[in-house]
Amino acid sequence: MGRYVARRLLQMIPVFIGSTLIIFCMMYALPGDPVRAMMGDQAYDPAVVASIKKDLGLDQPLLQQYVNYMTGLVQGDFGTQIASQRPISDVITDAFPVTIRLTIFAFTFVTLVGIGLGVVAGLRPDTLRDRGLLTLTLVLVSMPSFVLGFLLQYLLAFKWSVTTPTVTDSTDFGQLALPATVLASLSLAYVARLTRTSIAENLRSDYMRTAVAKGLPRRRVIGVHLMRNSLIPVVTFLGIEIGSLMTGAIVTEGIFNVRGIGIEIYEALTRREGATVVGIASLMVLIYLAASLIVDLLYAVLDPRIRYA
Repeated sequence: MGRYVARRLLQMIPVFIGSTLIIFCMMYALPGDPVRAMMGDQAYDPAVVASIKKDLGLDQPLLQQYVNYMTGLVQGDFGTQIASQRPISDVITDAFPVTIRLTIFAFTFVTLVGIGLGVVAGLRPDTLRDRGLLTLTLVLVSMPSFVLGFLLQYLLAFKWSVTTPTVTDSTDFGQLALPATVLASLSLAYVARLTRTSIAENLRSDYMRTAVAKGLPRRRVIGVHLMRNSLIPVVTFLGIEIGSLMTGAIVTEGIFNVRGIGIEIYEALTRREGATVVGIASLMVLIYLAASLIVDLLYAVLDPRIRYA
């Protein structure tokens, strides 16, 4: 197991470099000039713009800029925002915990409710509750997150006054409940459908008939034999979905005024602040890679037949 983990960690290095290089190139391929955008509509001196670009290293070739950026990143330096002259590490330190709290809230909701609904429907396929779940998930899949966000905001905040329309305190999980629900809606539908399908298929498996024929208690048959085998595809999806929830928070944070990385990425894109976008994206790439490794290790826990040499 230790050798497998070490090998996977080494494989993450070229994946991380390749991912950040692609993001870096895409960001700097966008039209616009971050230094010029900083000056707004006011008149500017081209010599001053050229001097600022030279100080920031933006006059160098793209590959050299990337090497300089990665060298600083290894040393913990994410760079400096052009407009505010604020270290990007400080921006991430302020915004990232907010998104992490929102993501953890949404991920917990997806895991508990999604798997729960999938198990309930999968144990009794082709029944009324099974068809009800499929209808509900179809509605969630078909509805864009911003439509659901504005709809729930109008109903729960403005019409029924159940909650606040925007988040004023990001440390209050009560205020994060509504945006977390909106953020989790699409993932919830996929997890519920995936769990339901996996449960229904494994119910007809030979090992399930054998376990029932041996006279094992129903709780053990479902909780040990059925669930452990059925959750393998669900765990795979959930591992990838952690990063998807963080990136999907951009729309949700905008609707509910949550000052997380989504807002920071949006504002950085409007100002063509490539260093800010790449810095946040690099951190999210690391989260994706770590989640992928954890999922692979969980396979051996769920299925004893899987062993990593």
